Amino acid sequence: MEFFLHLLVNGVSLGFLYALSALGFVMIYKASSVLNFAHGELMAIGAFLFLSLSSWAGLPIYLAFALTLLGSFLIGFIVERLFLRPLIGEDLIQVIMLTVGLAAMFKGLLLFIFGGDIHNYPEFLPRGLSFDLDVVQIPSVYVATFIIGILFLVIFGLFFKYSNQGIYMRSVADNQSAAMSLGVHVRRVFALSWAIAALVAAMSGIVLGIINGINVHELSSIGLKVFPVVILGGLDSISGAIIGGVIIGLLETFTGGYLSTSLREIVPYIALVFILMVKPYGLFGLKEIERV
Repeated sequence: MEFFLHLLVNGVSLGFLYALSALGFVMIYKASSVLNFAHGELMAIGAFLFLSLSSWAGLPIYLAFALTLLGSFLIGFIVERLFLRPLIGEDLIQVIMLTVGLAAMFKGLLLFIFGGDIHNYPEFLPRGLSFDLDVVQIPSVYVATFIIGILFLVIFGLFFKYSNQGIYMRSVADNQSAAMSLGVHVRRVFALSWAIAALVAAMSGIVLGIINGINVHELSSIGLKVFPVVILGGLDSISGAIIGGVIIGLLETFTGGYLSTSLREIVPYIALVFILMVKPYGLFGLKEIERV
């Protein structure tokens, strides 16, 4: 029973981290209907930026954290302005292939600058965050992951539902031409969606770095696990990202605990293939019906 509860806690914590990672992916898709294959690399950029500021530059943790989020936000703006904006109005396949190229370029630059070794953050989380229950101990990093995940998920849920910019993003995702005719600044929506997505990706990369250390290859592969999460929950659903993340996290943890650690790595993609065969729009995705 103790082992089961330990796996359950780890799976839920990992699931919230996947959900947090998927938020940025869903953000871009809701605004532009683009699948961002460079999501893992944006996570790595944020993680290494925080490492550079907190460990190597010696800045206080809170200042380094704030500057990392601000820097990632600006990087998202720059990426959209330099690479994505010239392709507005082009076929989606061209934009998607551009994100594939960006992923390779960012990964190569990170490997050139930081190498392929594992780097670690200094310990800065207060030990008071940890919970020591009778049957299982919850480390402070998992408690922090849960709190951060809940906070960001609530913020973005409210953002999409009630804020003007969130409504603009949904309208642009539904129909760019109609949104432009109603006065929506489509380019501004695209820029804001990429900036926020880069910020959320950086937050995810930092939390992953606290748990497992920072490695370019690992963060890139974690970025690919966003696909099973968002496909399972629904590409355009914030609540689906939460539930999809928790399901994938539990599947991984219980598979690794009871079956095989090797099989754990492929379980998300087995779930991806299965959900595409059974329910292609995901658990909470909206099915598009077009009149012929």
